[in-house]
Amino acid sequence: MTLIAIPNETSNREQRTAITPDNADRLVRSGAEVLVEAGLGSGCGFSDQQYRESGARVTDARHTLLEQADVVLRIHKPTVGEIALLQHGALHISYLDPFNERGLVEALKDQQVTAISMEMLPRTTRAQKMDALSSQASLAGYVMVIQAANRLNRILPMMMTPSGTIKPARVFVIGAGVAGLQAIATAKRLGARVTAFDTRTVVAEQVESLGAGFLKIDLGATSQTGDGYAQQLTAEQLAKQQQGQADEIAKSDIVITTAQVFGRKPPLLVTRDVVRRMRPGSVIVDMAAETGGNVEGSVAGGLAEIGGVTIIGSGSWSGQVSRDASDMYSNNLFNLVHEYWDAEQKKLVLDLNDDILSGCVITHAGEIVNETIRKQYA
Repeated sequence: MTLIAIPNETSNREQRTAITPDNADRLVRSGAEVLVEAGLGSGCGFSDQQYRESGARVTDARHTLLEQADVVLRIHKPTVGEIALLQHGALHISYLDPFNERGLVEALKDQQVTAISMEMLPRTTRAQKMDALSSQASLAGYVMVIQAANRLNRILPMMMTPSGTIKPARVFVIGAGVAGLQAIATAKRLGARVTAFDTRTVVAEQVESLGAGFLKIDLGATSQTGDGYAQQLTAEQLAKQQQGQADEIAKSDIVITTAQVFGRKPPLLVTRDVVRRMRPGSVIVDMAAETGGNVEGSVAGGLAEIGGVTIIGSGSWSGQVSRDASDMYSNNLFNLVHEYWDAEQKKLVLDLNDDILSGCVITHAGEIVNETIRKQYA
């Protein structure tokens, strides 16, 4: 019988869990043995008893859990020490940040672990139900607006009062990917006047369908990747974007930046000088603060203030709604496992030529098998 193990996340800031009791139950009913570390769901309201009732075993022995596992499911990447505990041939599924974690990938290779990186799942119709980046980003878009609204010194909607009319707050969203579109939709639901910009003009229709305006800036030829991500701009194009959006930023009450380039430092979109043009009491949320920042002066994991403008860079966005975030990530993991689960053999059967696995399996049988990552390391 295949042993699927789920250890606790070790970050003090992490409140999510990789597997909920409902999905533990589904794994058990599929024929797997499920072993979870005690306290696995405590950050999002799930008790050890709920896991036991799902058919999972609960243990305090973290090292033993990792040593015995045929499959490890988790959110964050392992440490090198944890990799050394894994069996040769074990399957490890989590975020891995493979572009920036060569030492970790080499350790997985040397331990002959088959490692799947959740960031590398292709954005295809078939893989949509497994797409953890998108599921977590949609929650992040919501959370960023709520955080900004809580910090702002005024309300978002227009309001008719006996003393006069309060105009709606102005919200500017930079980047109209999954997080950006959810931020737009949330701000609109709260009654704000919303404008957005994205280097991919193809998304203008999506922005406008949500009731927001699309800021037009002529950057010349731009494009997107096969997975739908914005291509990195040239230095000249980035300068044009900064200049073109400066006036919109200056008159906005809330600015939300969501521009991240997978595997690379995010672009600087908002300079300190532009921040100083905003009214005191305004708020900026920098989604990319923890990986380098879109906003000059943002602080990874915390708050900054420039000229009376608050810049939020707290990160762990989806983790702040940990119950829903856990449900969604857990569903993504279960769907991935279920896609390759052989019901008769009661184990995972992986074909590395499969169109999904060829994109997200990083190491297998003592080799780095992902072509993109091999080229990155060459």
